[in-house]
Amino acid sequence: MASIKHLKQDINYILGDIIEAVYIWEATNPDKGTKDSEKIIDEAIATFDDLIAKVNQRDVENKKAHFKAINAELETRGRALIDKINAL
Repeated sequence: MASIKHLKQDINYILGDIIEAVYIWEATNPDKGTKDSEKIIDEAIATFDDLIAKVNQRDVENKKAHFKAINAELETRGRALIDKINAL
């Protein structure tokens, strides 16, 4: 991992792209309700807040392992959100 700054940028870009994909889905499917898509957006925002809080955590013994775990969690949670978008 290059730096904490890049990890924060990855979190921001990935979750931002997921939210943007939901907005695009809503725009292309105006006849379908937005209740489920709004839940996905809320979950993406909660994921962002959770991961950024973990990145900013100071009392970590093994920082390299901690940041790798955050990166892996970003990947799994991001894929789960993408699967939910695809299921809409």
